[in-house]
Order: sequence, then structure tokens, then C-alpha cells
Amino acid sequence: MQKSKLESVQSKIVDSETLARICAGWKVNDHKIIFTNGCFDILHQGHIKLLLSAAELGNKLILGLNTDASVKKLKGENRPVNDEYSRALVMASQLFVDAVCLFEEDTPLELIQIIKPDVIVKGGDYTPETVVGNDFVQSYGGKTVIIPTVEGFSTTNIISKMK
Repeated sequence: MQKSKLESVQSKIVDSETLARICAGWKVNDHKIIFTNGCFDILHQGHIKLLLSAAELGNKLILGLNTDASVKKLKGENRPVNDEYSRALVMASQLFVDAVCLFEEDTPLELIQIIKPDVIVKGGDYTPETVVGNDFVQSYGGKTVIIPTVEGFSTTNIISKMK
């Protein structure tokens, strides 16, 4: 029996153990694995452009998504606006995202070490040296790519406008 579209999207939301197995299969088939991470609380043009640029760098795009607890730690008590399952579902529904994995830790380093991506992608407010996992990925020939941010688009700005 064929999966429904919702089931297909939901199947892209995986835990780190499942993701490790999926990545192993992708690597056997010579897929170039791209990784990015973030809160992705209120999806906006800046997020979409970052993700599209990231997806163009390889064959498989993995998104590490901060859990609600880690978003609160990073952004404050009033965040996230959308709960982790809602955010994961929205991100997994993007055609260019191949897998979404929630992480509770302060950084995605453990997830990066598990999946060993070919490329880590972050937005223009970073430099390769400030990206978590950059040294690890470089140790096996991978790289970090910085995508310029889209000026004027951020979840914080959207929340401010709503107030």
C-alpha cells in the first residue's frame, strides 16, 4: 500500500540512529550529504533561500532542528512560537529537504559526528571558523559553506512586526 503524502513527509523526520543508517546508505551510493541546522521557528524567505542554496551543493540535504528546550535556551522563554513537531513537519514538507532530525544539545556537534556530512552550510552571520563542526568536517576532507543572509528577514523581525 502506498504511503499518503503526510506519511511520506513524516517519514523524513527521524532520530539520530535512523539518520546514521540512512546516511550510510546514501554514502554507499556516492550521494553528497549537506547538513545545516537551526530553529526554523517561523519559516521565511531567508530560510528558504538558505535551504535552496544548501540543497544545490549536493544530493541530500539534512536539517538538524533544535528542540523546543534548546530553542528556549538560545532565544528566550517566549520562543519557540511553533512547537518542535510543527517545525519539523513544516521543514520535512519542503521538497528539497531529505531528512529532519531534532537535537536537544546546545550545538549539533554530536549529530554532525554521527552523520559525517560532506558540507556544513550556515548563514552569513557566521564564518567557517565559528561554525560548530567545521574542524571535524575538515578533518576528513569536508567543508563549510557560508550562504549570505537575506537582509531584513528574521524570525525576530517577524515577531516584532506582529507586536
